[in-house]
Amino acid sequence: MELDFGQIVPSIPYILEGILVTLRIVLIAGVLGFAFGIVLSLFKISSFKPLGWLADAYTSIFRGTPLVLQLMLIYFGSPQILGFQIEPYTAAIISFALNSAAYISEIIRAGILAVDKGQREAALALGVPYRQMMWDIILPQALKNILPALMNEFITLTKESAIVTTIGVMDIMRRSYQVGAQYYSYFEPLIVAGLIYYLMVIILTFLGKLVERRMRRGD
Repeated sequence: MELDFGQIVPSIPYILEGILVTLRIVLIAGVLGFAFGIVLSLFKISSFKPLGWLADAYTSIFRGTPLVLQLMLIYFGSPQILGFQIEPYTAAIISFALNSAAYISEIIRAGILAVDKGQREAALALGVPYRQMMWDIILPQALKNILPALMNEFITLTKESAIVTTIGVMDIMRRSYQVGAQYYSYFEPLIVAGLIYYLMVIILTFLGKLVERRMRRGD
């Protein structure tokens, strides 16, 4: 086995440019998934049963099928369903946001249910409207409890974002593959890509713990 990492050194800056592409997709999809996940979680605990059934069906579908399948359906199926081709970057954000929302909704639902029922009863006794109670009292407490789980979902989303290479998005993986094709040697650039993803996860884990500690101090 002959390995030569020296030959790909000039191409490392090109691979590193994919970090911004990956982070943009993950950040936008994560924010959209979080917002939609809150809506789904409220549907699931709603006293109006059809909303709960709808949210449960959505979660079941997106958790029960592979993310790469969802990505391909949105990207390759858009001309047939919508009549026009969705851009790869847009398709990646949509698929990741929809998939992430299904998982985040379950995390938030569990966090809401974990909040002491006395908080809700006290708010209702004081005449606090339901929306204000959820937004100002219940959700802030729930988020503190589920922050580690949310951070883990964000880290998972960062790693799974590598599948966007299947639809041609110029992320870290795609650029590494192109470098491998240029030198007819794929092992070295893929190892570099792996190290980049690993360092990104380490940094995100550290930031997550930092935020968690600050939130605990604020209790």
